[in-house]
Amino acid sequence: MTSRRAAVYVRISRDRVGAGLGVERQEQDCRELAESVGVSIAAVHTDNDLSAYSGKARPGYLALLDDVRAGRVDVVLCWHTDRLHRSPAELEEWIAACDPHGVEVHTVKAGPLDLATPSGRMVARQLGAVARYEVEHMIERQKSAKAQAASAGRYRGGQRPFGFEPDGLTVRPKEARIIADLTVRVAAGETLNSLARELNSEGVTTSTGRRWDARAVRKLVMRARNAGLVEHNGEVVGSAEWRAIVEPAQWRNAVRVVTAEGRRPPWTKNELYLGTGIFECGVCDDGTTMRAASGKARDGERRPTYVCRNGWHLGRRIASLDRFVSKVVLGRLSRPDARVLVAPESARLDLGELLAERADVEGRLGELAALFADGAITGPQLAEATRKLRAEGDRLDLAVAAAEGVSPLAGVADADDVQAAWTAAPVSRRKAIVRHLLRVVVLPAPKGRPRGWTADSEDGYFDPRGVKIEPRV
Repeated sequence: MTSRRAAVYVRISRDRVGAGLGVERQEQDCRELAESVGVSIAAVHTDNDLSAYSGKARPGYLALLDDVRAGRVDVVLCWHTDRLHRSPAELEEWIAACDPHGVEVHTVKAGPLDLATPSGRMVARQLGAVARYEVEHMIERQKSAKAQAASAGRYRGGQRPFGFEPDGLTVRPKEARIIADLTVRVAAGETLNSLARELNSEGVTTSTGRRWDARAVRKLVMRARNAGLVEHNGEVVGSAEWRAIVEPAQWRNAVRVVTAEGRRPPWTKNELYLGTGIFECGVCDDGTTMRAASGKARDGERRPTYVCRNGWHLGRRIASLDRFVSKVVLGRLSRPDARVLVAPESARLDLGELLAERADVEGRLGELAALFADGAITGPQLAEATRKLRAEGDRLDLAVAAAEGVSPLAGVADADDVQAAWTAAPVSRRKAIVRHLLRVVVLPAPKGRPRGWTADSEDGYFDPRGVKIEPRV
C-alpha cells in the first residue's frame, strides 16, 4: 500500500530575533503528528515573520496551495488552523483547492478538519471567524494602547529611532549632533539630496544600516520626536518623556521649509550649478527659470549651458555666468553692513516674551491635568480647554520659529573669511544664498564681443550686459 503524501506548513507572524525558533517548534510537532496519522512528509513549506492577516504575499503558503491544486499531496499538516488562514476569502479559496482531490487537513492543536462534508466546512468557517475576531480585537487593543501611550508622552516601541538608543529614550550623542545640524541646514535652504550625499560620503547610515536618500533625510528632519514631542496619526499630541535634540521652534522652521508649497523636487542637475531653478529667463519674462543642458560651443565642444525651461530660445554658458554671479554675491557679503543681513527680518519680535508665553501655556496644561485628577473639572471640560491651549501653543510656536528664523547667510556673511566660506559651502547652500540676496535675470546676449575681451579671458564671450541683477535685501 502506497503511503499517503503529506505537506507540512509552518508560519510565525513575528520573529523578533530572526532565529526561526517558532517555526522549528511547529515543524517538530507536525512531524510527530505525521507519525500518529501514518503519513510520510513529502514537503515542508515555511513562512517566517509573516502574518496571515497583513495581506502580504506568503511564498510558503502559495507553494503549498500549488501542491494541493496539482494533486501532489494527500494530507496537509499544520500546528493550528489559524496558521493556514485568518481571512474568510482565503479559507474559501483553500476549500475549493482541497475539495477536488479530497485533501485532508490535520492540525496539532485543533485535530482533523474534514473539508469534504458540509459539517466539516462549517466547523472550518467557524474557526476562521473566531480567528478573525481575535486578530481584529488584538489590533484594536494595540491601537488603544498606542494612543494612550502617545497621549502620555511615552515611547511606544518599534525600530530604534535614529538619534536614540534602542530604548527610544536615551539620546545617542553622535547621531543627535547630526540631527541638529541637518535641522539648521534644511531651514537655511540646503537641499535634501545634497545632505543625503554628504551623509553617505561620511559613512553615516540610517538606524537600519541603509544609505541615505532625500526621502530618508526629509522623514528624519520632519520627525516630531527630534523636538521632544509625541506624534500620533500625523498630529502632535503632547510633550515626550525623552529629551529634545532640537528646540520645537527650530523643528517647526525646518518642517515649514521642507513642506513649503511649490517646493520643487531636488533633481541632480539642479544641485550641480548655481542658477538652475533660480536664474530667470528674460525672454519669457514671467518668472520662468533656467535649467542645465549641454550646449555646443563655436569650437565644436559641448559645454554645460543654462537654457530656458520653455525651450532653447535663450542660453548662456554656466561657468561664465556662475562665476560672474559669485563675484556679485561676494561683493555684497564683503560690505561692512553684511553681518546685519544674518539677523532674520522678524528679529524685531521679542523672543524672550514669546518663550515666556509658550512656557505659560505648558504650565496651564499641567494645571488642567491636576484639576481633572482632583475631580474639579469633567472630561469634556478638560478636552475643550486642552484644545484651546494647544491651538494657542501652536500659534506661539510659529511666532517663535519666525523669531528664530535661520538665515541662509549664517556662517558665510558673518565669517572671518567670506570668500573662503563661500567657496567651502556646498552648491545647495550657495544657491540658497543667491536666492535670498539677488534676482538674476538672463537677457539675450548683446551683439559683438565685450570691450577688452581677449582669447585667453577666463570668461570667454561672457558680457555682463546679458544679465540683469537686482538686490532683494
